[in-house]
Amino acid sequence: MPTQERALATRAAVIQGAATVFNARGYANASLDLIADEAGVTRGAMYFHFHSKDEIANAVIDEQHRVARVAAGKALAEAESAVEGMLRMCASLAHQLTSETIVSAGIRLTTDGTASELSAENPYLEWIDSFETLVTLGQEQGDLFEHLDPRRVAEYIIPSYTGVQLVSDTLRQRRDLLDRIRDMWELLFPALVRPERMESARHLLSIVSSR
Repeated sequence: MPTQERALATRAAVIQGAATVFNARGYANASLDLIADEAGVTRGAMYFHFHSKDEIANAVIDEQHRVARVAAGKALAEAESAVEGMLRMCASLAHQLTSETIVSAGIRLTTDGTASELSAENPYLEWIDSFETLVTLGQEQGDLFEHLDPRRVAEYIIPSYTGVQLVSDTLRQRRDLLDRIRDMWELLFPALVRPERMESARHLLSIVSSR
């Protein structure tokens, strides 16, 4: 294997190994030795790419955000309306949280109070920006109330989603995450969706949350 390819493979192995360790132990209880062992690389090879646990954790967050962003883009491409786009994005992330270690670990790191030095803001800000755009589009499409402030709505939905997944993780290891997200949207719909579009929104929710 050429040197550059080997270096990229080592870096990817460290990130994946770190995700496994962070997901199982959290930030505070993860060590560089545990990460290197899980990744199957030497300490020297790991230190060639990363100089600290913070750097590795930030790399996990960046990779998690990249993976989630790709899936969100696919979800949006399949949506025929802004409301459907929001529902599909939430369901897509829920599936990733329960099936992809890198996503679960990245989200855990961004909500870990012991990891205050990590760059946790950008993923949330990007999600808020995306939902602000979708709420505006939903108003233009006639599905959402015109009086809503798109930014305020987005800044409520994203923290609500974060709280829902944290509680699901704590109580049920995310086994009921899709059910809890469906409940969240059912409670939000009356404040967001115009009455004449409510049946359609609930139908979309039933389809998206059952996949």
